[in-house]
Amino acid sequence: MIKNITIGQYLPGESFIHKLDPRTKILISILFIVNLFLVKNFAAYALIFGFIMLMVRVARLSPKYLYKGIKPVFVLIIFTAVLNMFVTRGTEATLLVDFWFIRIYKEGVYQALFMTFRLVFLIMGTSILTLTTSPIELTDGIESLLKPFKRIGVPAHELAMMMSIALRFIPTLMDETDKIMKAQMARGADFDSPNIVKKAKSLIPLLVPLFISSFRRAEELAMAMEARSYRGGEGRTRMKQLKYRRRDGYAFGVFALLVLATFSLRFTSII
Repeated sequence: MIKNITIGQYLPGESFIHKLDPRTKILISILFIVNLFLVKNFAAYALIFGFIMLMVRVARLSPKYLYKGIKPVFVLIIFTAVLNMFVTRGTEATLLVDFWFIRIYKEGVYQALFMTFRLVFLIMGTSILTLTTSPIELTDGIESLLKPFKRIGVPAHELAMMMSIALRFIPTLMDETDKIMKAQMARGADFDSPNIVKKAKSLIPLLVPLFISSFRRAEELAMAMEARSYRGGEGRTRMKQLKYRRRDGYAFGVFALLVLATFSLRFTSII
C-alpha cells in the first residue's frame, strides 16, 4: 500500500510536458479539474480519457504510475460509487432491483459510474502534474501565479513554500512509514488482521514514532533554513527564471480543443 502512493513523486525526464513552464501545467491542471466537473455525458469522458492517454504518451510515463496512484484510494472510489447507486432515486419505470429495503434505479447506476470516472480521471490528471514537475518548479510556478494577489495581503511565497514542502515530504514520510511497519512486523505486529479493533490497536505503535519522526524532520528543516539565512521571497533570486515559450502556447491550444469538444457534447443527446 505504501509503495503505491505516487502523490508528490517526480520522475525526471526530457519530454515535451517536462519542459513546459510549470505555470502552464498548473493552470491547465486547474482548468482540467473545472472542465471535469462540467462534463455531463460519457462521450465527453471518453475524450478526456483519450487526452490523458495522449499526455501519458507524450510525457513518456508508464501507465502503471497512474494505476499506482489510483490503487490507494480504490476503497474510497468504490464507496462513493455504491453510495451514489443507493442514494440516487429514479422513477418506477427505471427501477432495476427491488429486494427488501434495497432499491436500485437506472439513474443510480448511471450516477455511480459517472462519479467513478470523475474521481479516477481527477487522480490521473493531477498525478501527471506532480510526476512531470519537480517540487522547486511547482513552488516557483505557484508563487508566480499568486504574486498578483499579494496586493490584497495574500502571502504568495509562504503559501507556495508550504505546498511544495508538503508535496516533497509525502514520499519521505511514506518511506518512513514503510520502515516503521517492517520494524514493528519483525516484532510481531499484525497489520493485516481482519479484525478492525486489532487492526486499529496495531496502528498505535506505528503512528507514535511516525509523529515523532515528522516533528524531528520539521525541526531539522527549520534549523537548516535558518542556518542558510533563509528569509522568504523578498529580494530572493532564482537560478532558473520562468519564461513562457512557444511550446506553452501549443499546450494551451491542445487543451482548448479538448474544452471546446467536451463543451459541445453538453448540448448533444449522446450518452
